[in-house]
Amino acid sequence: MKKRAHIVVQGIVQGVFFRASTVDVAEAHGVYGWVKNNPDGTVEAVLEGEEKAVKEVIAWCRVGPPRARVDDVTVEWEPFKNEFDDFRAVTRHNSY
Repeated sequence: MKKRAHIVVQGIVQGVFFRASTVDVAEAHGVYGWVKNNPDGTVEAVLEGEEKAVKEVIAWCRVGPPRARVDDVTVEWEPFKNEFDDFRAVTRHNSY
């Protein structure tokens, strides 16, 4: 079953390769969507794919890369839209 999750990760999650690592983990699990840094210091992502794969990426986000300290992950399940062809880190210069 395909699922879509919108997540926000709080803690020390910027400047520790969280976005780049999330791209690698999502691609390894066949999950599509995006990840970005927010001005408030959080990292936000939309994940789409098979339910098990999306849940595995969320589980990884609860830990993050070695230099991160994750304090909380908020997950909102949304209707699956099948709107992505890949998984990418979004910056001010590119977006969905």
